[in-house]
Amino acid sequence: MSKQSGPTHFGPTYVRAIAPYQAGKPISEVAREFGLDEASIVKLASNENPFGVPESAQQAMAKAAAELGRYPDANGFDLKQALAKRYDVPMEWITLGNGSNDILEIAAHAFVERNQAIVYSQYSFAVYALATQGVGARHIVVPAKNHGHDLDAMAAAIDAETRLVFIANPNNPTGTFVSGPEIEAFLAKVPANVVVVLDEAYNEFLSHEDQYESAEWVRKYPNLLVSRTFSKAYGLAGLRVGFGLAQPALTDLMNRIRQPFNVNSLAQAAAIAALNDSAFLEKSAANNAAGYRQFVEAFEQMGLEYVPSHGNFILVKVGNDLAAGARVNLALLKQGVIVRPVGNYGLPEWLRISIGLPQENAVLITALQKALAEDRG
Repeated sequence: MSKQSGPTHFGPTYVRAIAPYQAGKPISEVAREFGLDEASIVKLASNENPFGVPESAQQAMAKAAAELGRYPDANGFDLKQALAKRYDVPMEWITLGNGSNDILEIAAHAFVERNQAIVYSQYSFAVYALATQGVGARHIVVPAKNHGHDLDAMAAAIDAETRLVFIANPNNPTGTFVSGPEIEAFLAKVPANVVVVLDEAYNEFLSHEDQYESAEWVRKYPNLLVSRTFSKAYGLAGLRVGFGLAQPALTDLMNRIRQPFNVNSLAQAAAIAALNDSAFLEKSAANNAAGYRQFVEAFEQMGLEYVPSHGNFILVKVGNDLAAGARVNLALLKQGVIVRPVGNYGLPEWLRISIGLPQENAVLITALQKALAEDRG
């Protein structure tokens, strides 16, 4: 028997082929790299809530801290009860996740076998590709339509081996949106043995006119899983708490492979408080709408192309060559402004910029004007 040495021989080929997820640069890293004061750095890279953790959640965590010596409630009874009341579904229809990213990964592992297929759109959330690769499934990547989902083409792409479809609405990183009637028309076309994951991480930022109630579709379609998060509008990104809504046929399988205690005690307490903090949510949505207008006006004055966004970020084109995004991003970093280059999404000429507080947005606008002037010589 021949011996093989070295870690390159460990694990399945499809796992070794995965390119790790690239997170946004933390403030501390940028400060070290460029010799900057952390307090002067503006981070608009990771679609975080610029108001941070709501006071209601901070108080709930302070109270819960007394019990940190004990394991959290593995079933998350109180949080599930609050979510069930909010969405008018049975508690058994809820799966808790360590962020909604956890829900996406659990879904891939629960419903897809190796060499089966997963359908998702070009320019959609990077984790869909990672989740597909992680279970050894076949990627069916459907070309985008105006930087967003082409649902007709995605329905047509479903083949006999397809077991899962990912849809992000609004989509990250492009900010595009598909209307409720279009989503429901798509659901009606999907075979019953194919699970549709409707990823609504940015749903709370939708205008009143665009809002729809996906929980109603969960009652109608046993193959639908709706994924939500507390990381964005609710301001709890560092706590990692998300959830899925689906009928028991799906949640039963997901909970069989969900890690025990995957949502910690502080996260559960904070999520319950944030869920009921309508004032904080309204303030966040109002700031986001105003910040979006602030950016759009500035980009139009600068003559920059951008993709109209329905999330808490905006995708803007900063050049016409394949190195433009990287160059302008570096120029912004040197000025202490962190945004998100999206070359890994196949959009190397673009940057994704999160919407912050008015003064943070103003800093970005000034820095971007300087960066573009320098880049264009």
